[in-house]
Amino acid sequence: MRAVHEFGGEWTVAAPPDAVRDVVVDLEHYPDWWPQVVAVVSLGPDDARVLCRSTLPYTLDLVLHARSRTGPVLEVEVSGDLDGTVRWRLEPVEGGTLMRFEQTVSVSGLLALASYVGGPLLRWNHDRMMASCVAGLRRRLAAP
Repeated sequence: MRAVHEFGGEWTVAAPPDAVRDVVVDLEHYPDWWPQVVAVVSLGPDDARVLCRSTLPYTLDLVLHARSRTGPVLEVEVSGDLDGTVRWRLEPVEGGTLMRFEQTVSVSGLLALASYVGGPLLRWNHDRMMASCVAGLRRRLAAP
């Protein structure tokens, strides 16, 4: 059994696209500003193992592979507990950068079953994680 999930969102941050890109592609420092990213280990210049845990009592174990790190589209391939892609589209706007987030992932086994049964709860959990991401990113970009 497999389940496919799509997530998205748009946020504006008060920093130029290059500054946003520099923080978003620096996976090893995610735990410094994104509380739900509990650990990151570099596996090479374009790869990292990432452990994420939001409100629900489950830690996702993911391997991320950078496909595009230069912008305006940043993209990573995700494998592990989730399989798919994550994209950030960065667009300059007055006062900063518009960030468009797109994620398409699939899960299998017990996670797929849980996602069918608890879909709204999982979406709520993801929304909380992304809200924390954006808040942390804004703080990180505002820091001297």
